[in-house]
Amino acid sequence: MSSTESKADRGTVAIEADLCKGCGLCIAMCPQGLLSRADELNRRGYRFAEYLGAGCTACGICFHACPEPGGITVTRFR
Repeated sequence: MSSTESKADRGTVAIEADLCKGCGLCIAMCPQGLLSRADELNRRGYRFAEYLGAGCTACGICFHACPEPGGITVTRFR
C-alpha cells in the first residue's frame, strides 16, 4: 500500500451536536485528527465537534474524552 492510499475505515464516529458544548477534548485527543469544530452553531449556541468522515480506527479515545454522557458514539466495524 502506498503512502497516498488510506486504510479502510475500522469504524465511525457519531456526535450528538446538540449535546456538544464545544470543549474540544475529543478533537485534541483524536490520534488520527479526524474531528474538528463545525462552522455552524448547535441549538445551545456552541460550535460543536464533527467527524470528518473517513479514516476512523474506532480506538474510542474521543468517546472517553467527551465529558457529555451520550455525546459521542463510536461504532467498530467487524
